[in-house]
Amino acid sequence: MSENGHFPTHAPTGEFSVAVFYPDESHEYIARWIDAATAVAIFKAETELITAYLGLVRRVIITDGGDETNAEWKFGEGVTYPLGVQRRQ
Repeated sequence: MSENGHFPTHAPTGEFSVAVFYPDESHEYIARWIDAATAVAIFKAETELITAYLGLVRRVIITDGGDETNAEWKFGEGVTYPLGVQRRQ
């Protein structure tokens, strides 16, 4: 059931979600049940925001339907997972 008390009228379009983590260790999902390409685009955008550069966002992850982490970015470290993936800073 959605926040407004209604059941969704369509099935989720994908199995990926993007979450952001804050300095107080709280987190929120900023996108849920999206396709892989959309998840990667949101992940990239979130890591390039001023909030990420200033450390107001400490971590960004992509998870799949099994709640496994598929990508991770950390403040001060950049992309940390999957291993071997680096992006120019």
